[in-house]
Amino acid sequence: MQKENNGLQQLEVLKVHHWTSSTFSFSCVRPDNFRFRSGEFVMIGLETDNRPLLRAYSIASPNWHEEFEFYSIKVEDGPLTSKLQKLKEGDKILFRNKPVGTLVNDALLRGKRLFLFSTGTGIAPFTSIIRDPETYEKFSEVILFQTCRYVDELNYGKLTIGSIFKDEILSEIVTDRLRFFPTTTREPSQYSGRITDWLRSKKFKEEIGSDLDPLEDRAMICGSNAMLNEFKEICLERGLKEGSNSSPGQFVIEKAFVD
Repeated sequence: MQKENNGLQQLEVLKVHHWTSSTFSFSCVRPDNFRFRSGEFVMIGLETDNRPLLRAYSIASPNWHEEFEFYSIKVEDGPLTSKLQKLKEGDKILFRNKPVGTLVNDALLRGKRLFLFSTGTGIAPFTSIIRDPETYEKFSEVILFQTCRYVDELNYGKLTIGSIFKDEILSEIVTDRLRFFPTTTREPSQYSGRITDWLRSKKFKEEIGSDLDPLEDRAMICGSNAMLNEFKEICLERGLKEGSNSSPGQFVIEKAFVD
């Protein structure tokens, strides 16, 4: 790892996995001095035309893990993702040591249930949150939703969930308190449809047993702008108050970063 003059560091890529034709993940060496809260994002990128090209990426690994992991969509004409998807083991990426974000436990008041609503690669900060023991100290039950178009786009989340129950320490902490609802919109699967449609009908309460109760339920939301706006509207209709790092509330939102 090498310190750059412009305040950036170089991190070595340890492994790359292509999940589908449109998604991939990669992990890097974590700097010894780096501390972050599970759910936060950082600026990472590559040097292009002798200049750093950086974008915000949620850290998909939990704050105790010795490696950084990132989960990304592939955008063929994207300024950065078109290049990141070609990463190989041993390559270097640029990294700025300034973690930020609102999808953190500190931005929410204590509650009974924590709902994590995501679409596509918006699941990334939540794969960090669900592997953080602090989450289970603050909430009795954690319910993760990921909506994608096709079944194979759900594999990253499914594998992450599976790894929790194979981990000797995490499995004892999580036990049966974590539930996962992977849904699809363009291909039949066990759970189909958009979660906002579930919430506006009886299906959400039938499946979950709750309907976003401001006294007991807390929510984190990560996805497209349209998805965030719709979820925010629903949360406010249910009487939930939006939170922030300076003023914890009952729900928080963060845009899924794609470029």
